[in-house]
Amino acid sequence: MHQKFEFEYDLLEHMEQLSNEDQALLEAAKNATKTAYAPYSNFYVGAAARLSSGQIVIGSNQESASFPVGICAERTLLNSVGSQFPELSITTMAISYQPLGKDSVEPISPCGMCRQSLLDYENRYGAHIKIILSGMSGKVMVINSAANLLPFGFDGSILK
Repeated sequence: MHQKFEFEYDLLEHMEQLSNEDQALLEAAKNATKTAYAPYSNFYVGAAARLSSGQIVIGSNQESASFPVGICAERTLLNSVGSQFPELSITTMAISYQPLGKDSVEPISPCGMCRQSLLDYENRYGAHIKIILSGMSGKVMVINSAANLLPFGFDGSILK
């Protein structure tokens, strides 16, 4: 049996097409790139989450000389929220990036490990996370659920 998986997302020409609330969240993600520690890749990523309380929390990538020890901005943020605000869910997350010496005009997409972590977080709270992806300027992608980023993702239900 042949089947097909697809999803819809919004592609906006610029961030001013977002609601004021989502523009502020994306600006927080852009500003979070300044807190990244990326001396090896020179690729600075920032993420910002709006919690169910309305509070905004940021995270950024943190590299290590022992290469696999570093952590992406998305997982830094998810781990911070999970440990500091375990009773609150994330309603929306914005992600942006700034590579050293290059333009940042295309939306960025989370890596596979971050996609799995986002799916885990959605499953933990039983609520979708709206994902806003952008560079420092240019087009903006808006995806209604992190689950759309990881088709056939492992949700742990087989372990129960």
